[in-house]
Amino acid sequence: MDSTRRSILTAGVAAAAAAAVPRVLLGQQTPPGGKFYEKGPVRIYYEEAGAGFPLLLLPGGGLNARIAGVAGNNPYPANAVNEFKGEYRCITADLRNAPGGQSTGPVEVDRPWDAYADDQLGLMDHLGIDRFAVMGFCIGGPFIWNLLKRAPNRIAAAVVAQPVGFRPEMRDRKFAGSFWATWPGLVTAKWPEITMQAADQFITRMFETNPDFVFSVTRDVVRSCQAPVLILPDDVPAHPYAVAMECAMLAPKSEVSLFPWKEPQDRIPLAVRQVHSFLRAHRPA
Repeated sequence: MDSTRRSILTAGVAAAAAAAVPRVLLGQQTPPGGKFYEKGPVRIYYEEAGAGFPLLLLPGGGLNARIAGVAGNNPYPANAVNEFKGEYRCITADLRNAPGGQSTGPVEVDRPWDAYADDQLGLMDHLGIDRFAVMGFCIGGPFIWNLLKRAPNRIAAAVVAQPVGFRPEMRDRKFAGSFWATWPGLVTAKWPEITMQAADQFITRMFETNPDFVFSVTRDVVRSCQAPVLILPDDVPAHPYAVAMECAMLAPKSEVSLFPWKEPQDRIPLAVRQVHSFLRAHRPA
């Protein structure tokens, strides 16, 4: 990356101050406020709020990501749905087979990242939405990069907040940042139809087979991305600052927030304003 690009980004920071399928019980009811999107053996629980240009919100929480991650007290904003529903049609869903959620489907050992992208794009198709913005927290970061690879013309703008990424310590499942390590035990306890072998193969393929960078795509994919992307870095074991900033350096239309932006807490409103401004700037007329 040339020095001019690095200078611009630095200035921007400162300026910003097949496995088993879980069976659905007969007579299962849709919870208040939510619906199910179904495609073959996949059943995705989702919710909508607000009106306007569609904004897909991808919650954090690793493989237990679910709607509570953006509609509760988890990562900033404390309630992202409430934060953005005044201007956008907010759509969010439980991740397939999140142990704490209601979405179910096959454990696709050979294509974990694309299986999740199928769910996300399939939900938007189900809702009749072609073009949309997306904001993702934590594991939502790799999901967004894969969506930008799979459907680049459908995404008007993307906000990648506190994204997960690879660091060498993650090769040890006992490392605090290896957030996927507990998923096999949790998912098989909830859905005994899913075998421990399938669950372990799934996370091995997803996070541990030639692990690097953002897990879901290569650096070349990020380098070729033509969508505007706003990156809000973090720096905890599962959210390496270096990977977030490398994405910012590579993506040709990237912007980056101030860092740190969550602490002290009086910085959070600045980050919120930046997200709003970014989305408005790239929202189709």
